[in-house]
Amino acid sequence: MSFFGHLKTAAGAITVAIALHCVPSAEAQEDTAAPAIVVRGDELPSAYGAPPAFSRTRFAPLTTAYVLPPGSFLAATIYEGDIDRHGPPDHRFTQEIEVGLPHRFGFAAEASFESFDGTMQARTVSLEGRYALADWNKIPLNPTIFAEYKFGIGRVLQEEGGEEEEGVEAETLKYRLRKLTRHPGATKPEEDEEEEFRGRPELPDAIEGRLLLSQDFAEKVEWSLNAFIEQETSGDRGREWGFAQSVVVPLTRKETLKVGAEMLYTNFTDKGTRDDPAHSFVIGPTFAWKTSRVTRLDVSPLFGVTDDSPAVQVFAVFSLLFGPDGGSGESEAPASTRNR
Repeated sequence: MSFFGHLKTAAGAITVAIALHCVPSAEAQEDTAAPAIVVRGDELPSAYGAPPAFSRTRFAPLTTAYVLPPGSFLAATIYEGDIDRHGPPDHRFTQEIEVGLPHRFGFAAEASFESFDGTMQARTVSLEGRYALADWNKIPLNPTIFAEYKFGIGRVLQEEGGEEEEGVEAETLKYRLRKLTRHPGATKPEEDEEEEFRGRPELPDAIEGRLLLSQDFAEKVEWSLNAFIEQETSGDRGREWGFAQSVVVPLTRKETLKVGAEMLYTNFTDKGTRDDPAHSFVIGPTFAWKTSRVTRLDVSPLFGVTDDSPAVQVFAVFSLLFGPDGGSGESEAPASTRNR
């Protein structure tokens, strides 16, 4: 090969070497690739554009708002304790499970239990449905319609006004007086407690309707109002109407802690007292603590204002959200509306 031939061969080899050196290897490409960017921000709105505080939780112990996302479930254990001015306390426990359905519908079922003056019973079983009229913020105050049917399965342990059933009260008072004086005849007014329980009136079925309104203001104040009316279908045909209202303010960015205020007004009559209703109004603070991403604890100690009100009324709710959004989102407590 001539001198020029060797020169061409050497030049070609140098060119190939330079080209190979300039092209990065696969490992080098991986090393020099742009790093993945992870954006961490607030949770996106959940159901139909609503913030999680309104659509993935019981809003507060007394009120509920809007609907759950489709396929999500909310389980809640609810306690209500009434300390009356002139009688023993009344304790009620409710287990609720709610599911979000498509097209802004929701469905829930409840079982309620009661403990009063030494007697415990299953009280009611309820079926509930709700429907949001539009996507979030399409209509001012985001109205939602709520309907409930309650099946009475227990007995009347006390009247709605907080007094014991007529007739039983006198016998119970005599028994308590004999017991205080250590009278040898201090036995139960009715020897057979089960027979006495069966002698009380059965709890009637009832139909209830509610209008749920809710709104957030400047993403700093959250508000909900439930207006309701309930009508018993038999017995004394008791009728109750009123409203519950809650306003809360998140204390932390992730809404782990909230504080606020709640109030509940009820007007109750039966077929013999339509012109003389019992007015109850309680008001007080409310506290919410999100114990994990999917659980929350709410407590509301409320204080009576009117003569017909309990002296103190305490609500406590522990709720658990699960389903498509439950494992990765944030749980804020639906109770059903106020628990009564």
